[in-house]
Amino acid sequence: MAHILDRPIWSALATRHAHFCEESELAMRYPRDVSPFIVGRDASSEAAAAMAALIGEGEDASLVETDPPKAPEGIAETRLPIFQMVWTRFTPAPTPFDIQPLAEVDAADMLALATLTRPGPFRARTHTMGRFFGVREGGQLIAMAGERLHAPCFHEISAVCTHPDYRGRGLGAALMRKVGARMLEEGDQPFLHTYASNATAIALYRKLGFDARAELTHAIWKRA
Repeated sequence: MAHILDRPIWSALATRHAHFCEESELAMRYPRDVSPFIVGRDASSEAAAAMAALIGEGEDASLVETDPPKAPEGIAETRLPIFQMVWTRFTPAPTPFDIQPLAEVDAADMLALATLTRPGPFRARTHTMGRFFGVREGGQLIAMAGERLHAPCFHEISAVCTHPDYRGRGLGAALMRKVGARMLEEGDQPFLHTYASNATAIALYRKLGFDARAELTHAIWKRA
């Protein structure tokens, strides 16, 4: 039986992120300035064509699922394996950092940090997908983490990033615990995605208590 996280974009846009949904009869996507995520109703060629129709000239879109459909003619495709990991052994820990919620006034700083560190797709309004927390030093945003895909019973931790000059202090782990604790308090299971080739990140997530649930594919579609 299919798991709700086998197609996490569909599970989010059809439920708790429905207010973001831009759709046709056979496909759904997030607004372009929020996220490149897109998904078809099923794996049919008709749904793939409907997704392609939602991708503008020179634009890219991202599919994340166990077995994405093949890109139709006119769409270039790149496929990368990713691990989907679920936080099954959460252990709270005290933090020496002053972790603060981030708001709209912090949007430019969040985008700048994400652009520098490249934690994954992050656009001008990605921060509206959920709640974000950060740490500042000398007024500069040096680390952050937040929420992304939100489906029934599951909530994704994303955009975990630290400025290169401040790495090695445990900022990322502390921020993940902050975000994950909020999710658990609200009855949701935290999960995340990481590229299968990122052995350093996978080791950290396992140490924090994450277990791999499945291997998915990140398919990047781009219209020529």
